[in-house]
Amino acid sequence: MDCLFCKIGSGEIPSEIIYEDDYVTAFLDAHPLTEGHTLIIPKKHAENILDLPDEDVCPVFGAVKKVTGILQKALDPRGFTIGINHGKISGQSIDHLHIHVIPRFENDGGGSLHSVVHCPPAESLAETKNKILRMQ
Repeated sequence: MDCLFCKIGSGEIPSEIIYEDDYVTAFLDAHPLTEGHTLIIPKKHAENILDLPDEDVCPVFGAVKKVTGILQKALDPRGFTIGINHGKISGQSIDHLHIHVIPRFENDGGGSLHSVVHCPPAESLAETKNKILRMQ
């Protein structure tokens, strides 16, 4: 497979790894938004969260918690933005699930997740809920 993140996870391509276990590799983003901006990738290839095998969800998100704690101790940020770009339209540039852990500092110029998109639905919340429930 010619996946950049699979190659990083296997050690074929070097990166600045700050945490690793049997399920994940966590490394500093090559184009950081802030000091300590880290990507956490599952070692098994999964294009997105829906492709991640159920048995790997807990270890991957357990690693997100662990890495966030490591960054908190090391860098003492005031908070974090943690997120996933799922699909090209959301900004996913590499088709391998990766979770961004972005330390947040005073006056860093960033916004909240609420600043990512602004396109409120035309239908009511009840209509949206019913649409979702019909598909379960």
